Amino acid sequence: MHDDASLTTGRVKRVLEERIRPAIYSHSVPLEVSWHELEGEPVSAAEGLALDFSPIDVGTAWGAAWGTTWFHLTGQVPAQWAGRRVEAVIDLGFDINMTGFQCEGLIYRPDGITIKALNPRNQWVPVAEQAEGGEFVDLYLEAASNPVLLDYHPFLPTEQGDILTSSPRKLYTTRRMDLAVFEPEVHDLALDLEVLFDLQEQLPVGPRKAQILQAMDNALDRLDLQRIVETAAAARAELDAVLAAPAEHSAHQISAIGHSHIDSAWLWPLRETIRKVSRTCSSMVELLGYDEDFLYGMSSAQQYKWLKSHRPEVWERVKKAVDDGRFLPLGGMWVESDTVMPSGESLVRQFLYGQKFFRDEFGITSAGVWLPDSFGYSPALPQLMRRAGFKWFFTQKISWNQQNKFPHHTFNWEGIDGSRIFSHFPSMDTYNSQLSGEEVAKASRQFREARVTNNSIAPVGWGDGGGGTTREMTGKAKRLANLEGSARVTWEHPNEFFNRAKSELPNPPVWVGELYLELHRATLTSQHQTKQGNRRSEQLLIEAELWAATAAIYTGADYPYDELNELWETVLLHQFHDILPGTSIAWVHREVVARYAQVMEQAQALILKAQQRLAGEGDTKLAFNAAAFTRHEVPFGAAREVSAVNGVAVNLSAADGGYILENELVRVVIDAQGLMTSAIDLATGRETIAAGQPANLLQLHQDFPNMWDAWDVDKYYRNQVTDLRELDSLEAQVIDGSAVVTISRSFSKSTVVQEVSLAPGERTVQIRQSTDWHEAEKFLKVAFPLDIRAEHTLAETQFGYHQRVTHVNTSWEAAKFETSMHRFVLAQEPGFGAALINDSIYGFDVTRDAVDANVTTTMRLSLLRAPRFPDPTTDQGVQTHRYGLVIGADIAAATEAGALLNSDEQIITGGAPVNPLVSLRGEGLVVSSVKLAADRSGDLVLRVYESLGRRARGELRFNAPVAAASTASLLEDRIEDLELNDGALSLQLGAFEVRTLRVKLA
Repeated sequence: MHDDASLTTGRVKRVLEERIRPAIYSHSVPLEVSWHELEGEPVSAAEGLALDFSPIDVGTAWGAAWGTTWFHLTGQVPAQWAGRRVEAVIDLGFDINMTGFQCEGLIYRPDGITIKALNPRNQWVPVAEQAEGGEFVDLYLEAASNPVLLDYHPFLPTEQGDILTSSPRKLYTTRRMDLAVFEPEVHDLALDLEVLFDLQEQLPVGPRKAQILQAMDNALDRLDLQRIVETAAAARAELDAVLAAPAEHSAHQISAIGHSHIDSAWLWPLRETIRKVSRTCSSMVELLGYDEDFLYGMSSAQQYKWLKSHRPEVWERVKKAVDDGRFLPLGGMWVESDTVMPSGESLVRQFLYGQKFFRDEFGITSAGVWLPDSFGYSPALPQLMRRAGFKWFFTQKISWNQQNKFPHHTFNWEGIDGSRIFSHFPSMDTYNSQLSGEEVAKASRQFREARVTNNSIAPVGWGDGGGGTTREMTGKAKRLANLEGSARVTWEHPNEFFNRAKSELPNPPVWVGELYLELHRATLTSQHQTKQGNRRSEQLLIEAELWAATAAIYTGADYPYDELNELWETVLLHQFHDILPGTSIAWVHREVVARYAQVMEQAQALILKAQQRLAGEGDTKLAFNAAAFTRHEVPFGAAREVSAVNGVAVNLSAADGGYILENELVRVVIDAQGLMTSAIDLATGRETIAAGQPANLLQLHQDFPNMWDAWDVDKYYRNQVTDLRELDSLEAQVIDGSAVVTISRSFSKSTVVQEVSLAPGERTVQIRQSTDWHEAEKFLKVAFPLDIRAEHTLAETQFGYHQRVTHVNTSWEAAKFETSMHRFVLAQEPGFGAALINDSIYGFDVTRDAVDANVTTTMRLSLLRAPRFPDPTTDQGVQTHRYGLVIGADIAAATEAGALLNSDEQIITGGAPVNPLVSLRGEGLVVSSVKLAADRSGDLVLRVYESLGRRARGELRFNAPVAAASTASLLEDRIEDLELNDGALSLQLGAFEVRTLRVKLA
């Protein structure tokens, strides 16, 4: 036979698009339409239904950016439609390629109960399954005119990303608002042809492909293009045989789960996400009623709480579906957070608050962590997931790697302490599957553990901006359940997939260390004020818990459970993976910065209230120390009378137009350009700064990535660099015993002022920097070339550090040209090291250079960026940083210096010192948090960890009578009772081990 494949496929494509799909609705009549355009923010459903409506015609422009328009739609089902399925078909001016990224709507009944959502791929509303004819139709539509920001030409700067700057121009024009007769046989014919067409495209030349092509030709031969409805069944009959052919024994098994990854903020503000969640959930509970096999999963306790608070009628439908086992709460976290930048305690609270909500509201504890879209994953996570009780981990994002293909899909992931978590990446490389033939074939073709197991997960539905699964997708799943040439598709709870995969893969491959995403590296720096607010809020909440718990136990003060919970939930929400990374629109970050200011103010008020209760009445100046290390002879968790300057005042002298700063530990030279040219450890005489290469050198780079402006920095940014050496002024003075050098510089349209200081008894040179930043597409770094032959850097992560090589021997190492840290990064060689510490910086890079055998390790902190999409004002204005160089540091010194920099000493007046509630002894052991139990039992919960990367022993003593103690999970569930020895606990911890203890007071 001649090869007519292209003739058949061309025929199918045209007939399907131009004849069959338009015939899914055979008859239609227009609805009567009236509207009310709101002038301000959205209103409640009750308020919306009570608005005054004015008649309009379909074809009218509507909706300025971020506006809300209420439509009232009425009509009558024609008598001749009796017995037919009738739907309302509504097109608000949709672009089908922009699902979740443009206008959307939610349909209400007159009693305020939601029916389902409208979006570009979901334009129908059920009216009657079998119409009687003559029924009156009365619908209300709340329509959101969200602007398209990530358009066909993506990453263009736009002012539409903030309601304060967006255009009043109407963005959309209604196209269709009809009652229509739905033809299920035509709809099924369209799905039959689509599934078979997609399948044959993926098959090699052979009998199966040929049979499908012939069957499609036969079907179209039976189809009368002028009588589609009447002949659809006959056409479908020609496809029965090829659709009934069963899958091969070795076919890949896809565990599908309905899904809509709804970003809690991104190209829309938080207030719009609340509505997106309502819309998507309304549609999903509606869809559950049409397909008894379909299961839908949604993560993020925050999104469920929004439903409960803002859309109680949707919440009740969701709650019933959860009880029925059809709507599946996933992930056990407050939000799908970033996992690289939040502190260890923040990640613990993500699990604690997320699982508590699921337990309290649904009686469910999630078995796994569901994080499909975060931008890389901390090596501390495996331990934290295991200690929170999770059994599995799911993500997809590492498939976005630019350079290196991740070698596994199902594997064990090992963290810094040796803990392992069973993990899976979907082999179809998406968390927004449409169950297309290409996706299904890719899942089977790419799956890397196929020698021993043959299962993968497919999250199915429109996501990012919401939308979820459609009836077309569930229809495809039915046809792909057991189809020759295709992977098998089954709706399945992820727990069942992971249980089966684990049994089939008893010895999975192991990946050790961070899951580094070779993309989106600039998310460690973009939107500095957002990151600064996160770091400071995290610390203040830990301090508020410490002092509140101490006050409750010592004085009987009320513990502020409700206030702390509210503040924590706010901080956890803003750790969402498009907020904390700085990749949301201007509106989001404007609100975030303001909210962080409120959180910090409220947390400081809680701290002050507790400290005043502890200190009592009096005029003595008391210094409170919440850092995990002794500061100025004040232990952790204690308050002591403020002493005089600690040590001899720093010697400050002029030299060669610059200055020398010297105390009993170190000597630092600032040259006439305000650059650090020498930093000597006096005990050893060892120089820290590389010869001829000044430190604290600000460097400005061109920064215009190929894509994803706020997300990415591409490696070629290093090719253009300007050293900022020009000086406006250089001054020095001694303040309270500390030597302070003030340096002012101007460059381009910006200015920067640095205060370089050295305090008595300190080996840290501290820099306070204020930058008035007015750059575009630039990257600001500060360089410290160190005379240290470091084979690795040690960068703090949650509850420890991770070690990265300084060379680029392999493509995996070369890809890590921008990496993450928390409060410090350390470079050391045997016998000597130096650390950079900071109070609000997460990104840094390291280069290794050599002249002859003299190796220089240059560490650079990433300070500011200026991308123009999605927020064209990113980082503009005054920005502050605090960082420092710790001279002669090891890991213990770096850990201590970083902790002290991030916890400010608090001084108030009172009557008496305060003794610490808990005291910890043991080299490398650190107290992470002290609080009262979340269940409000009055039990004390505290967390300690090993910080140096080795086994440790220690003792924990309590300054209050203790009745019993036990180990606990991160969810604060008791695990094992512990023996108290004279009111103290003996501890033995492994390297980087995190131990949670629960104590019942006598």
